[in-house]
Amino acid sequence: MRARGLVLGAAVALVAAIVVVVVRGAGGVPDEPQPVAWDQAVCGHCHMHVGEPRFAAQLITDAGEVVNFDDVGCALRYLRERRPAVHRLWFHGEGDAWIAADRAAFVAAPRTPMGSGLMAVEVGTPGARGLDDVERDLDKTGGLP
Repeated sequence: MRARGLVLGAAVALVAAIVVVVVRGAGGVPDEPQPVAWDQAVCGHCHMHVGEPRFAAQLITDAGEVVNFDDVGCALRYLRERRPAVHRLWFHGEGDAWIAADRAAFVAAPRTPMGSGLMAVEVGTPGARGLDDVERDLDKTGGLP
């Protein structure tokens, strides 16, 4: 009798675990930027608070992990060092706009949270450098312009 109770208990626990996995997975991995708790979220690279939206970036991995960054340079260094499986990557633009990595370019900014000197703009902005160019500089020098 006791063995049957243990088996039944284990079966109930297994079914509950399966339900939790299915419910969590039903939403899938987000395809859009997720809300950021400004001045509370922590940068995935430098661990400082993400407080200046104009320089922020956000990564969503293939596993659904959302990683926020306080500076373009932090995002690029994180990608270079950890090589995560990227599902989506965005850079924050003017106002409330996020720019998808494939539409992002970068211009010089005199002061950024971690000193990268980079600010995201839309591709085609005069004087802007593409993401590939900026990443190549990082690979060559270990630093950013």
